[in-house]
Amino acid sequence: MPEDEPLVSALAINVTIPEELRWTDTRRGQTFRLDTLNVRLLTSGHLAAKSYGRPVEGGRGAYVSFPVPERPELVALVEAAAARAATMWGAHRGLG
Repeated sequence: MPEDEPLVSALAINVTIPEELRWTDTRRGQTFRLDTLNVRLLTSGHLAAKSYGRPVEGGRGAYVSFPVPERPELVALVEAAAARAATMWGAHRGLG
């Protein structure tokens, strides 16, 4: 990499999980509804993803991360979101 190039360690995007692909998971006896993905492009070129959600019972529960299940439709969502983000990044119009 040329010396004057900025070092970008990772790129991250947030993706809303479509209603029909959402799921629940449990942590410490509390059930969470997963509704968002955070997808990162690592320096290796691979993608990493976590899912985030809030307690099903409501209240002031934390926004907690969970692993993304290896379901084909979720893998496809992550890959499509990354491709869409690449297009958006490539078409950026600068600050402002």
